[in-house]
Amino acid sequence: MTQMSEPNDELDDGMDEDLDEGEVPAEVRSRLALALDVDDIVAARRLAFDLEPFFGTVKVGLELFCATGTDTVSGFAGAGFDVFCDLKLHDIPTTVEKAARVVGSLGARWLTVHTQGGGDMLRAAVAGAAAGAEGVGLQPPGILGVTVLTSDATADRSELERRTTLAVESGCAGIVCAATDLEATAPWADRLVRVVPGTRLPGADAHDQARVTTPIEAIEGGADLLVVGRAVTAAEEPILAAVELVGHMLG
Repeated sequence: MTQMSEPNDELDDGMDEDLDEGEVPAEVRSRLALALDVDDIVAARRLAFDLEPFFGTVKVGLELFCATGTDTVSGFAGAGFDVFCDLKLHDIPTTVEKAARVVGSLGARWLTVHTQGGGDMLRAAVAGAAAGAEGVGLQPPGILGVTVLTSDATADRSELERRTTLAVESGCAGIVCAATDLEATAPWADRLVRVVPGTRLPGADAHDQARVTTPIEAIEGGADLLVVGRAVTAAEEPILAAVELVGHMLG
């Protein structure tokens, strides 16, 4: 699987480059995750492979996972994608550990778990994912603690900071937070990968996201991985939308 770049430094260098005959700099591609928020594996595969030159990671969320099952995760992983399994697990620790064990055996790169579930649950997710991966000889997925959903316009900073601290103390590899929360989570940037959904190009529809910013603003704010969905997948010409996205990131 491809590996994510170290935060910020390489991408900052890549920003000075121009697209060369349609090629996307690896520093940019490694920072982009394509949200496959559809309920059809054929449509999902078409989007993933058509947009592969732009996105190193594909996100399999609840809609696609419920419609197509675990084979979707293992299939994309086997095809060379980093798979962001966005299931937002939130249950008793035993149940979360067992579910994470399954995901760990599929070759996923990332798995999301709600930090609201508490430290015992987060630690159970970390342990389960590691055990599942070890059983099949794979690297374990990084557990990403979901802090505050981007649709929540009333988030409290102290709660965000508490949940971020909990993610670190529980062994999570990273967090999911809004771009507007990057400043508040900066003290943990050296210990957590920060994944940001909900970015939009200037002037684009925010849809149901309450706290959005542009991709370049998110990267400059310290985001390590951007999750991009409808801004590209719902476009009339997804490939052209992806070209516009990369052009925006390259300045």
